[in-house]
Amino acid sequence: MKQNIFFLVLARDRIGLNRKIRELNELEVPFLIVCGEKVDTQNTVYRKPIGKYDAINFGFESIDTDKIICLNDVDTSIHGFDEALELLEKEDADVVFCKVLVKEGPQPFFYRFLDNIRRILPVAASGELMLIKPTLLKRMIPLKPCKAEDTYILFKSLELGYKTVFCETCWVETERTKTLIGESNYKKRTVSGIYQALSYTNPPFFIRFFYLLLPFLTPLLLLSGEKGFYWMKGIINGVANFSSGVISKRQEGIF
Repeated sequence: MKQNIFFLVLARDRIGLNRKIRELNELEVPFLIVCGEKVDTQNTVYRKPIGKYDAINFGFESIDTDKIICLNDVDTSIHGFDEALELLEKEDADVVFCKVLVKEGPQPFFYRFLDNIRRILPVAASGELMLIKPTLLKRMIPLKPCKAEDTYILFKSLELGYKTVFCETCWVETERTKTLIGESNYKKRTVSGIYQALSYTNPPFFIRFFYLLLPFLTPLLLLSGEKGFYWMKGIINGVANFSSGVISKRQEGIF
């Protein structure tokens, strides 16, 4: 099935490019890297770093393929990729987003919470590795300018009636925040991006209801101690950041 896939890799700069190219060559898959720095490396094109949504739009328009598109971040290592392909075929899914493994910092603990929820409810995607059928992606391109482009893709897929699956047997290893303050700021960015994605789409009611309740459920994270406090702070600030922006939830009819 590998002959039916194409990797679109997103890179802000040259860091990690050579390692990622070696990995993709070992997987024996065709690829294009959209890089925010001008470099002379294999299958790499330059695009001024505006946002991942823009890099995806640019990259997809730069290739002519009807293959399954694998969106992948440059700063990741892929494990068990065949498992994701098998799940895509077995489940007859249109989108598969894969588990993320972070070994250091506060995020390993948070992913335990998030993954437990995602096994039941697709409340957020992980864009580090996503497999998307071309017929679906063609309906979405160009993606709207969203800080959480991965979850925007997830919500838009659900809105359009496509099947999405969370894969845990294929995972990507990466690095994230090392400090609690950094984690809080990261949560602020991602949560405001998720609410932005929600404002652009119309996923099933139970997802919209989850995010309606989220600010009121967040204090439960305090049961996790100091980490929970910073998670709560980041989430609340993310909701407030979105709510105080140009686009309001009421204007966009999220709920």
